[in-house]
Amino acid sequence: MILADSILKTTVAIAEASADRTTEPVTEVIGESLKETVEKANQFLDHLENMLPSIINFGINILIAIVIFGFGKLLIRCLLKICNKFFDKANMEVSVKKFLLSLIKTILFVILSITICGQLGIETTSFIAVIGSAGLALGLAFQGSLSNFAGGVLILLMKPFKVGDYISESGSGMEGTVQQIDICYTTLVTPDNKKVVIPNGTLSNSSLTNASAFEKRRVDIEAGISYSADISEAKAEMENLAKNHALVLKEEEIFSFVSNLDSSQVTLGLRVWCLTSDYWSVKFDLTEGIKKTFDEKGIEIPFDQLVVHLEK
Repeated sequence: MILADSILKTTVAIAEASADRTTEPVTEVIGESLKETVEKANQFLDHLENMLPSIINFGINILIAIVIFGFGKLLIRCLLKICNKFFDKANMEVSVKKFLLSLIKTILFVILSITICGQLGIETTSFIAVIGSAGLALGLAFQGSLSNFAGGVLILLMKPFKVGDYISESGSGMEGTVQQIDICYTTLVTPDNKKVVIPNGTLSNSSLTNASAFEKRRVDIEAGISYSADISEAKAEMENLAKNHALVLKEEEIFSFVSNLDSSQVTLGLRVWCLTSDYWSVKFDLTEGIKKTFDEKGIEIPFDQLVVHLEK
């Protein structure tokens, strides 16, 4: 651009000198114009020579950034494959696996972008500070939702229960069969067919009981008899009733015992084992059977009473 301007000025000066011969000779005008053109050309070359190292350095940084991007993209792809195989071996839920893979991919590409910007000489300190501030603001704004989300991830990863399990939450006392596990909420169906939605943050931060965790479950039943009744006969009748029940597991111990000596009765206990799915059937059947058997055998089941003695 500088050379073009100088050449243009020289041409104009020659034209003006040719038009007005009285001012100054043409040779002098041409000489001065050429001298000015040469000086500006030298200045341009000096400026270009001074900028050449910076241009070369910038080009090298661009090439290095391209290499970093290619290598980083390949490394991210390998890491995602490793994470995917690990999640498959852990039998992770599909929804959680997809979310975690997307989250890991986003974080890795953000790190790669910051690295490339640093290589190109772009200041990344303020950029990182802005990202940190935005993350903190979002975390404070969505604190409850993030707690539920984190609880859902923990539940789906650790699997303290699954769909179809019967659980009881200690904090609110809610219990029921797990119908659905979402990323933020878990849905239960109570025995009386009511739908209960519990935040996953609550489930992950409180103790809960999973009654369906194992294949077998023990049934504990208590029954009271009067102090005048025969304890051995009552225990034998309870054990015979359990042994004759079709759903009681005979290979497990059937055990009866004196549980407590209360104020108006002797409390007997009976312990048997059954499949978890048969728990309530066994419990209800044995409770009813004990009452009928005791009535048939004349074993008294007392009720709370007060005996008053009058003295003359």
